[in-house]
Amino acid sequence: MISKRLPVTVITGFLGSGKTTVLRHLLTNSRQRLAVMVNEFGSVGLDGDLIRSCGFCPDEEIEGRLVELNNGCLCCTVQDDFLPTMEKILSQSSQLDGIVIETSGLALPRPLINALEWPAVRTKVFLNGVITLVDGEAISGGNPVSDLSAIERQRQEDPNLDHLTPVNELFHDQLRSADFILISRADRISKSQIENIESELTEKSTLGTPILSISHGKVSPDLILGLKTDDLITADKSAISDDSLHDDIHHDDHHHVQVSSGIVKVELLIDKGHLESILPKLAVKYKILRLKGRCWFPDKTIPLQIQMVGSRLSSWYEPAPDRVWKPTTGGLDLVVLSFRDDAAAAIQHELDGTV
Repeated sequence: MISKRLPVTVITGFLGSGKTTVLRHLLTNSRQRLAVMVNEFGSVGLDGDLIRSCGFCPDEEIEGRLVELNNGCLCCTVQDDFLPTMEKILSQSSQLDGIVIETSGLALPRPLINALEWPAVRTKVFLNGVITLVDGEAISGGNPVSDLSAIERQRQEDPNLDHLTPVNELFHDQLRSADFILISRADRISKSQIENIESELTEKSTLGTPILSISHGKVSPDLILGLKTDDLITADKSAISDDSLHDDIHHDDHHHVQVSSGIVKVELLIDKGHLESILPKLAVKYKILRLKGRCWFPDKTIPLQIQMVGSRLSSWYEPAPDRVWKPTTGGLDLVVLSFRDDAAAAIQHELDGTV
């Protein structure tokens, strides 16, 4: 049995930004066995019911794969609620492909990110990405929240809330922590409004953070959850569905966003530190959304596992299945998802030049 770390995807954003709609779409279209942690104390039971009813897993598995935490904002109850729940989910890790956490609209993402580094869980998971939902209709009207009164009710309903961050500061924190930003309700605003929102979000977020506009919660699971190991083993340019990566946004001018997939497979000798330094820079340069693969070193018997969303890179040594490609000395085997159709070829060319 090959040991594996489970990817943990955090979906954050204010109340009403579309988190649950996106989550339902991911759960029912990902082809992955996912466990879900929902923290939405301001509407106790509602989000859990919406997830429960979407049919993402057999009825007999629902109690083990859906956990509702209504005791308060997770970022304020990390030790009491998050870590014990995570350990419970991880007890069935061999039956899962990943974990998704939908935070409260008041959550600061950083405490959850830090919690994934706690000794009890750090060798069993990796941060697959922080996905921040932004209500496109609300922000085009000048406010990141469509219903400020609902946010205030959430504050009052959580007796454990120990941060009273102003809305704009909380919004900035969610953007700065994001590895991927989704602008929801894109069908309700114009193309020029979307362009203005993207410009504003680019200024407030970390350099190179991908931004994608979506409608009705529809976004490719490959972009948000990443590719499964089996996809990497069999990957070629036809292995990843073009349809799954083609996100259509229907404005009056029928604007489209095209995401391309590509393969980097090259024998080379490269220093681990240099590789981990150059990949985030290439992600920004070539508008990479997702990257997954392995790097083989001649002095190691197992490869370095590589996972990247935007410019956030995670890497660790992990055994590979017998049937994967393996270079004779050292080499890279990567799948790349990007806004540019030449990204994989350009990355291979740049890496070849580092030998």
